[in-house]
Amino acid sequence: MTSADQALSPPRLFPLRCALAYGAAVAVNGVILPYFPVWLQGLAFSSFEIGIVLAAQMILRVAAAPFAGMLADRMTERSSMLAWSAILSLITAVMLFGTTNFWPVLIVFGLQAAVFAPYPPIVEAITVTGVRRWGFEYGAMRVWGSIGFVAVTLAVGELIGIWGAGIVPSALVVTFLVTLAVAFAAPKLGTPLPLPAAQSASASARRTPLHLHVLMLGAALIQASHGMYYAFSTLYWQQAGLSSSTIGVLWSAGVVAEILVFFSSGWIARRVSPWTLMRWGCVASVIRWALFPLPLGLWGTLALQLSHALTFALVHLGLQHRLVESVREDQEASVQGAYVFYGGALLGLSTLASGLLYKQFGGFGFLGMSLIALAGLATISLAARLQPQRSGSGG
Repeated sequence: MTSADQALSPPRLFPLRCALAYGAAVAVNGVILPYFPVWLQGLAFSSFEIGIVLAAQMILRVAAAPFAGMLADRMTERSSMLAWSAILSLITAVMLFGTTNFWPVLIVFGLQAAVFAPYPPIVEAITVTGVRRWGFEYGAMRVWGSIGFVAVTLAVGELIGIWGAGIVPSALVVTFLVTLAVAFAAPKLGTPLPLPAAQSASASARRTPLHLHVLMLGAALIQASHGMYYAFSTLYWQQAGLSSSTIGVLWSAGVVAEILVFFSSGWIARRVSPWTLMRWGCVASVIRWALFPLPLGLWGTLALQLSHALTFALVHLGLQHRLVESVREDQEASVQGAYVFYGGALLGLSTLASGLLYKQFGGFGFLGMSLIALAGLATISLAARLQPQRSGSGG
């Protein structure tokens, strides 16, 4: 099939297959983000050691993702990298059964982050290509990643309540088995479509515009402001006396709100510009982390969790729509890899700082995350000023 043929007809069941790929990729985070710190605490790791382990895996993911994205853009079939990523990730998950000390856990979990790093951005690149070529609705596919996260978080929370945190490595093995199965079902798109001859010479000479790099840095700062939340919110809530099942509900509530945003993404995107979506998410992030350490009670905490729809979903949705408007298809995986690089680097630093902040200040360390979100708002505002003002230049 030629590139022209591919452009005329999407692969069969394209939205469903992308939805399954998102569900599998994000389900892994449904185990790692809420419960891996609990497993580490069960191994008698200190708060500082937990921060080191979580930060190290983010740094290694950072190192792997850009290289994987550039390689994927040069492959005849991007989705073939998904299977290799899933296989190697599964091997590292099995290796966790034999690791209980700090250094072995640090090495194995770091390797897992590096080999799984290509999976989410390649799924993102495949999906965004479908949005670009055939007009599929991004949010309707991306939402199933959030649904997978909720399902896995609730299920693993219940299992931990029954059998304890020792169930976490087994849960990771199961989720990586699912990513392996889904890798073979992911849509096959072939090589990126060639540019028109009139544009190819000048377009190939252009690099990703500066304002997009600044924009991705700003969005990455907002994601980095979630660092202490990902690493220590479960422990913080446990110390407040909440049960594992209640904590699972709190995690899931935020993602349910996120799901509603993604389901409504088409309606939202037609009415609100990507820049406005991102600004709203930034302001919500500043407020969320400033309020997080306050004694809000269960219902207040639940209400604050619902703001995840703003702090994560609006920023991510706005960024992806802006990239669709501005990035060529043959750069898609590279740009997604670059965003993973920025996000992983800043989130890794944020997580490392979180270990120190949480040890020193407890829940009030979340105020530091509010400052990071404020920096993200300033950076995204700068990117808006730097963007070209002519539509032909991406403005």
